[in-house]
Amino acid sequence: MKQIKLIMFLFFFVLGLFNTVFSQVLMPEVVISAMRYKYLSAVDNRELPQPVRILEHQAASYDVKNSEYYDDEYEEYNISFYLPAGYVLATYNKDGKLLRTAERFKNVALPKSVAQSLVKRYPHWDIPKDVYRVTYEDDKGATKVWKVILKQGEKRLKVKLDEEGEFTTKL
Repeated sequence: MKQIKLIMFLFFFVLGLFNTVFSQVLMPEVVISAMRYKYLSAVDNRELPQPVRILEHQAASYDVKNSEYYDDEYEEYNISFYLPAGYVLATYNKDGKLLRTAERFKNVALPKSVAQSLVKRYPHWDIPKDVYRVTYEDDKGATKVWKVILKQGEKRLKVKLDEEGEFTTKL
């Protein structure tokens, strides 16, 4: 009886060894580049909705040098990234450096700071439409603006806020 248990133990032990040896799969090497960290840190906000973050990350990770449009004689490349919620227009130089972007998104969720400022100043008003605009330049950083249309009954009001929820102007 002890011999049967020993044989069974050895059988399962050897089977387990062969299973791990044959089940290993080699994965391709992943290279992470910090080439456009400046852009991502300037525009990134964890509160922004998923479509905004997806397009910004696509613009940051786009490799101009390996694209089908690359030709060494051009100085700049304008590349567009689109989703139904908005778009990012990005300009890269011939070395692949991200020089500037123009971003526009319609009717995306407002960040907490912007929403709180609106509720505090305009209680009982609805927000039927909003536009989020970002302009980024490599030497100047990012400018983020929310343009919001407020509605209460027949009244309509257009306001403009920065990313901290500070009112800049009435439109």
